[in-house]
Amino acid sequence: MNQNLRMGQHVVIGENVTIGEDAVIGHHVVIYDGTVIGNQAVIHDHAVIGKKPMKAHNSATTTNQVYLLPTIIGDGCIIGTSAIIYANAFLENDVFVADLATIRERVVIREKTIIGRGVAVENDCTIGANCKLETNCYICAFSTLEDHVFVAPCVVTTNDNYLGRTKERFGKFKGVTIKKGGRIGANATILPGKTIEEDGVVAAGSIVTKDVKSKELVAGSPARKIRDVSPDQWLENQ
Repeated sequence: MNQNLRMGQHVVIGENVTIGEDAVIGHHVVIYDGTVIGNQAVIHDHAVIGKKPMKAHNSATTTNQVYLLPTIIGDGCIIGTSAIIYANAFLENDVFVADLATIRERVVIREKTIIGRGVAVENDCTIGANCKLETNCYICAFSTLEDHVFVAPCVVTTNDNYLGRTKERFGKFKGVTIKKGGRIGANATILPGKTIEEDGVVAAGSIVTKDVKSKELVAGSPARKIRDVSPDQWLENQ
């Protein structure tokens, strides 16, 4: 552990934890075994890093975990108060995780992405670089978000077409895919397995039941194409 580390009171650090130069650890932080925290990372009060997942007796998607790789927090990351980062999560450099956010196991978050207050990113997701996931949005398990994706507050993504009743659903869970530059407005709902292509836009409050084509704006319930996205809004023109 480096000599430049600044640490608050009542911190719990497990075995074989690596903490980089000039890192800051707040009060009451819990860091589980094997975690790697990069240089100049900041972990705020009451955060939990490297937590092992729990399994309910009737859980449909969480298998028993015999071993998970340790969590890796990259250089310059900021982890907010009471945020929880599970085991085998990998955050690249300069990721920002706001207060009360949850990032589950086997999640990869690429550099300079912002995970907003209260956001939940479920297991087995990949989030690209320079994304922005705003307050209280929900990214379901098995989803992929590419670079420069914007997800507004209270967006809900889903991965179960069977609503958790029949055994047919087992093995058919499928998250959503949001390709490079895709944008989703507040309170929109994306149904399982749907893809939003590059620079596609979903208007606030919409329910997406079909794939959204590249550079088109959809709105409504169910969402339908309203118009093409203006070229001055394309990511390539920024």
